[in-house]
Amino acid sequence: MNAATVSNASPSGARLCAVSLDGSFRVQDDKHLKREQAIAIFDLLNQNSVAPVGHDGGPYRLELALVDRRLVMTISLDGGEHVVSHHLSLTPFRRHLKDYALICDSFNDAAGHASPEKIEAIDMGRRGVHNEAAELLQARLASKITVDIDTARRLFTLIHVLLISNQQHGGHLRRLA
Repeated sequence: MNAATVSNASPSGARLCAVSLDGSFRVQDDKHLKREQAIAIFDLLNQNSVAPVGHDGGPYRLELALVDRRLVMTISLDGGEHVVSHHLSLTPFRRHLKDYALICDSFNDAAGHASPEKIEAIDMGRRGVHNEAAELLQARLASKITVDIDTARRLFTLIHVLLISNQQHGGHLRRLA
């Protein structure tokens, strides 16, 4: 059922030990997007703080799916016992996702030929949008899942990469959000 599962064998406490993507995320032939997805998952697993509200324990597994234009985040214990599911509307993130994609494209276009000052300015804009989106994500999850700001940043990066991948397979952010 899972299109991709990545696991971290030695986590403990209120953290993720695995991230799975269900079949609603289309596998990309684009090597760049596959690499970005792998990096986003690696970064998320490498350092995170995730605590379902009212649940002590962990480590946890996170499964991501797209259902009815919502991001479904299902958290279970490492042994498979369901802990919580959260259906996250992507509508509040629409502007952030579009802005982040445009800024990342500008950064990639500028790399190699733009001045260091121009690249730094673009990167500062990217970080600003990234921070705003992470704060929004943190707030939208707060009723069911507590994440620190760094985890929210990493999770937003993964969401961005997954949605861009889906968009290139015929979906549109406009339709997803």
